[in-house]
Amino acid sequence: KIMSDKPIEEMTFEQAMAELEAVVDQLDRGEVALDESIKLYERGALLKKRCEQKLKEAEEKVAAITLDEDGNPNGTAKMDGL
Repeated sequence: KIMSDKPIEEMTFEQAMAELEAVVDQLDRGEVALDESIKLYERGALLKKRCEQKLKEAEEKVAAITLDEDGNPNGTAKMDGL
């Protein structure tokens, strides 16, 4: 059984990762019917995509951090499209 009814596009990284781990666990055990396995695989692919999206967003935020002369964060740089 899929862990959550929450739409994937609304999940945090942590929520998507937890559900992805549950999906992988179910698929690894092989205790689900073929139709359910296909649904789990499809959901897993969407969860993986969501995790990648959230990681990319975090990387962009980190890349935008500016440092002062002492190497301390002092704000964020203006990035195109953000």
